[in-house]
Amino acid sequence: MLPREPMEWRRTYGRAPKMIHLEANFVQFKEELLPKEGNKALLTFPFLHIYWTDCCDTEAYKGSVKEDMLRWQNSLRQHGSADWVIVVDSSRSQESWSAFLLKLRTLLLMSFTKNLGRFEDDMRTLREKRTQPGWSFCEYFMVQEELAFVFEMLQQFEDALVQYDELDALFTQYVLNFGAGDGANWLGSFCAPVRNWSGLLLRRPIDMEKRDSIQRGEASLLDLRSYLFSRQCTLLIFLQRPWEVTQRALELLHNCVQELYLLEVSVLEGALDCWVFLSCLEVLHRIEGCCDQAQLAANCSHTVGLWAYATDKLKSLGELCGLVSEKGPTSEDLNRTVDLLAGLGDERPETVHSLQSPYKKLKEALSSVEAFERHYLELSHAAMEMYKDISRMRSARLVGKSLAEFYMRKGDPERAEVFLQDALKSYVSEGWSLPVTHTRKNIAECQKLLARTEDYLQTCALLAGDANLTDEERKHFCQEILSFASKSTDKCGAEPALPDACVRQLAASIHFSLEQAGTHGRSKDPPRLANPGTVHFAHASGSGAPASAATPSLELDEIQDRSPSDNALNSAGIVCKNTHLVMRRRDSGSSADTADCVSPPAVTVDDGAQMLKVQDVTLEPGNNDIVFTAPSGDPGTYTLRQLCATVGQVQFVLPHIYPLVQYEVYSQEPQLTVEPLSEPLLAGLPQSVRFTLLTGHYACIGESPLSIQSSEKVTSISLPPTPPYHTVEFHLEVLCVIPPGPERPPNERLTNGEVRHRPRSYSHPDTPMTAIDQRMSIDCPWSIYSTLLPLTFYIPFKTKHSLLSAGNRKYIQVCVQNVSDASFQLVELSLVEKQQASLELRSLNTKAQQLVCSKQSVFCLWEVRWKADLPSCLQCVFSASFSPLGQHASSFKPFLYQFQLDHVTTLYSVRAEILPSTGEQQCRSGTLCGLEVCITRLTEPTEGELGEEGKTEPDAPRTTKLISGMVSMPVVANATHRAHIEVMPLFAGHLPFPKIKVFNCVENDTLSLLDKSLDDGQGDTASIRSRGSVHSLGSGAEQQQRGLPMPRLEPFSPGQVFNHSQAQQVLVLPATDDHIMEVNAT
Repeated sequence: MLPREPMEWRRTYGRAPKMIHLEANFVQFKEELLPKEGNKALLTFPFLHIYWTDCCDTEAYKGSVKEDMLRWQNSLRQHGSADWVIVVDSSRSQESWSAFLLKLRTLLLMSFTKNLGRFEDDMRTLREKRTQPGWSFCEYFMVQEELAFVFEMLQQFEDALVQYDELDALFTQYVLNFGAGDGANWLGSFCAPVRNWSGLLLRRPIDMEKRDSIQRGEASLLDLRSYLFSRQCTLLIFLQRPWEVTQRALELLHNCVQELYLLEVSVLEGALDCWVFLSCLEVLHRIEGCCDQAQLAANCSHTVGLWAYATDKLKSLGELCGLVSEKGPTSEDLNRTVDLLAGLGDERPETVHSLQSPYKKLKEALSSVEAFERHYLELSHAAMEMYKDISRMRSARLVGKSLAEFYMRKGDPERAEVFLQDALKSYVSEGWSLPVTHTRKNIAECQKLLARTEDYLQTCALLAGDANLTDEERKHFCQEILSFASKSTDKCGAEPALPDACVRQLAASIHFSLEQAGTHGRSKDPPRLANPGTVHFAHASGSGAPASAATPSLELDEIQDRSPSDNALNSAGIVCKNTHLVMRRRDSGSSADTADCVSPPAVTVDDGAQMLKVQDVTLEPGNNDIVFTAPSGDPGTYTLRQLCATVGQVQFVLPHIYPLVQYEVYSQEPQLTVEPLSEPLLAGLPQSVRFTLLTGHYACIGESPLSIQSSEKVTSISLPPTPPYHTVEFHLEVLCVIPPGPERPPNERLTNGEVRHRPRSYSHPDTPMTAIDQRMSIDCPWSIYSTLLPLTFYIPFKTKHSLLSAGNRKYIQVCVQNVSDASFQLVELSLVEKQQASLELRSLNTKAQQLVCSKQSVFCLWEVRWKADLPSCLQCVFSASFSPLGQHASSFKPFLYQFQLDHVTTLYSVRAEILPSTGEQQCRSGTLCGLEVCITRLTEPTEGELGEEGKTEPDAPRTTKLISGMVSMPVVANATHRAHIEVMPLFAGHLPFPKIKVFNCVENDTLSLLDKSLDDGQGDTASIRSRGSVHSLGSGAEQQQRGLPMPRLEPFSPGQVFNHSQAQQVLVLPATDDHIMEVNAT
């Protein structure tokens, strides 16, 4: 005997090594046992041949043993057996025998591996010939099963299962190809009519009867599938995967039904139901035989599908054999039952002594009505309990619905309605439209048989408005309601209240309840509808599910499986991306709304104080618009509570309307608004504005005057007759005069006694234009008080003025800037002085008409001429006419601008001159030069002293140096004072004269200290470094007077001091020193 220890088995093609138990049978050599040509039996194949001899004598070996050994080898060679070994038997120790057996097992494994590899190659070659004529699947089946048997012998059950799965997949593919029109010839043997439907046989390891029929090519489709699944089941049990058996069994049973249809196999009606029923119970009994009750209870999710499938098939058999009807089976049904039982054949020996065998159950169930009902109810309740245990409530209610159909056929509508209501609750909560419709039809049938009128009318109302039904069906249920409604109240008793539905003729009444007391004006935050005054009841689906329980819409996406080699489409499908929302469970609890939709409680009609009614309304198919007249006597908010429609003696009541619907009754005061027709309103131009009057509760009757007062003008308008809560519009032309300047007249009063407010201009943050708020006072016939409405105008121009001097000559410049977005024409430009008649303003403007574009400016200039002395103050008025560009000449409007000029007279003239140093013709950089400043008084003296200051321009490319001094001018006209300052130019070129400023010194009563910076800057550099000869405010003598009051410097007005040297330049030559170089880079 070979050693029993596992050994490592290394296979070809790089497959992973495995540990196996190798067992062998030693058989005496016979030549007839050697494999013949074409023999594909692997289990009986002689893998290793052993020649045993105990001859140790050479002569004896040569005489007889050698010849016998050669004959043995020649025989092996002729049959293709190349694996042999010669063993010389001699007295050996136990250790030697153990080593010999190990060696022998290794040689046997090597031979087995080599022959197994050759067998697999031959099997692949045979499979690749499947497209050739004459190829037989049954023959190939036997070859690959030999390989499965070998793996099973080696206890490699997984590899053995793979072989059967490959055979299963290969056969399935051929069946699918046959259904697509690509059939193989060998499939014809499987298309023979089914004569036996005894179901699966799983109690034998190998069903030799079916295997032999497959080997002979005489097996039917059910025989092949039964044998193949029995072998898979055996291997799965060995692998301790019994729950996979149930899963595969359910797939097998469904697939076999489809394969028989694809192959167009002739099957007796009901035979397949028998085969499926027996197979389901056989699988369940096989699983029960290898698992205990605790395991079965814990894994009922794997077996419940078989229980439900068996229940469904038993029900089909009962209906087919007349066991479900109230009258019982007919003679035809009995004949059909006999034919079905005949196809079962004799009971198998394995189940003869079993009282609960599938064969006995089916035969007993088909024998009588009572037995069938007992078995069917037993299976149905078992399946329902299992579904509930694993929380598959939908499936449980589906079985319950099947039970309801059974009870309906048996004439027991009371029991049927219980299961139907339970199923309807699930369908409604999950939004399954078509199942809801079908279930309600069944419920209506039950309620009609039970004479439950109110419930029946409720269901009929729902079905009459169900869009899933045909028009004829809906008319039928509607007629049922109308037939009941035409009966007298005495016969029908109290009026039943029903949920919402659609009927042809009804009287509708809507009940309202007053929410709150009304107020004058609008109540705060009332609900608003998309279309004011319209309430739209959306068409509900056939499910009747409330909005809270509506199922979310499916989010579908397409998926495609393409070949990686040629991108050919293999398959296509649709996947739902929101299954977690669509398929979520709602069975643990139902909302109140859902319960009301399935079985509504008694409805109480609200007897509200407010009611809207419409009589004699005819409803047409489709959407209907119904107009109600709402009471509006008391202001307030009214809430829509119920909708009640009455048809004869039947009332359809919608007990609660959701979402909330309200309407508001309010009293609104008249409202008058004004808005410009174009933005913005420009001051100075006539423009149109629109007045809008919302009459509110006021009705304009006859002549209703409306008085509008603004400034000095009063406009009266007669309003046309207008009913309440209507709108009246009219247009008026308004004009706001541009204010001429800061001058304001005293306050005036309007005709109604109010103080007239002159418009005041201000700067608006959103526009560069100056804004003017103009208020209009409006006297309305509905009020004793005036209404003030503001209008904002914008001044299109910004105007500024300046005084210019040229010696003793004076000029006045006026700048008009257009800050609006429009372009204007200016004509009749003039400037006058209001107080001095002898003064002449001579215009220097050459154009009589000026175009001022948007964001552009126009400058105007006048020369001032006088005969006597020039007054120190001028009161000027600038006037012009303007009009938008492109309009007629008659559209020009006046524009005034008033301003005042002070200190017009020139008091002092200043002249400056820069002299080169002694002996030089021109000034040179780095050399001291002289700056002569001459100040001349042109008029009579005034109090105070004159201070003069020179400094360079701030924007010149050099630092600043200040030289300040204070001089006393002579007290006569034309008095002159000269000041000499030494300056040093630091750069060469044309340098501007230092800027000279003249200030008026006014005595200051407060104490002041001089700024120390005047002394600290003496060391600074400048383009012209200077050293003053005038009395300096920062000199040493003044340092002693720091505690005394200092004079205050006031600048002169622009026209009081004229500088003749302004903007002059001096030429400065470079220094003669060759070591000093000036480089300018630009």
